[in-house]
Amino acid sequence: MSEFSADAGLGGAATNAGKNPGNDFDAEPGALLELAVGVARDAAATARRMRAEAIGDVETKSTATDVVTAADKAVERQVIEALRAARPGDGVLGEEYGSTEEAATGPVRWILDPIDGTVNYLYGLPQYAVSLAAEVGGTVVAGVVVNAATGDEWTATLGGGAWRGGRRLHCSAPAGLGQALVGTGFSYDARRREHQGRVVAGLITRVRDIRRFGAAALDLCAVAEGMLDGYYEKGLNPWDWAAGGLIATEAGAVVSGLNGAAPGLDLLVAAAPAVFNDLHDVLANLDASGGP
Repeated sequence: MSEFSADAGLGGAATNAGKNPGNDFDAEPGALLELAVGVARDAAATARRMRAEAIGDVETKSTATDVVTAADKAVERQVIEALRAARPGDGVLGEEYGSTEEAATGPVRWILDPIDGTVNYLYGLPQYAVSLAAEVGGTVVAGVVVNAATGDEWTATLGGGAWRGGRRLHCSAPAGLGQALVGTGFSYDARRREHQGRVVAGLITRVRDIRRFGAAALDLCAVAEGMLDGYYEKGLNPWDWAAGGLIATEAGAVVSGLNGAAPGLDLLVAAAPAVFNDLHDVLANLDASGGP
């Protein structure tokens, strides 16, 4: 597969995303990515445009501190409609409205987080993203993450590398875990946060420092770009990491769960190969996948 540039060959994607290209798109990763980029760019523009309205229309989700906005729902509806117009047989797994797989007949399932980093969105912190991945036969083959606040964009196709702004990405190569900058995230459930706090307390003396940005998809892109040497979090759903996980993997990072498990709700660890094993072992010893 030829190398893919995020800026190459995508000029028509955003324009055509709202139209119906019919059978012009098949399950080839490059074609799926082209569609995903156009749809995600339009969705990011909607999120930016709606922010002033959204902060006044807030519902609680899992707890009083975890919010879902009108924009989350509107962006997800927009993406689903655009994907259905382009590929009516595909399924969609989205954070707000769940799965549309029941009516799907095609080989592709789209995995969507309409606004990853909702609290950042509400507070105006420029770390919130639209994340969209295409899965074929249970394997994610294309993904895009767009920071809706800044317009920064990361893309990847399976076997085609990870890209940002026409630049191919490679994860970092720190000298050791003690020199690693590690990102993480926390649950909105107070009981789980207490356990996660103990894990951080045990880890912080073993690494260079720890960062918490508040958007898993962007954290994974930071690992891909070498802005973080590693990242871990418990409680992530597929829409949180499907696109970002592919981007990090295609940049050379290792993305896994603990003790050979697949990444997912119990734990996701993404890190440069130079520090993955050591970070994994510390997190296993700290029982990072345990607790509520």
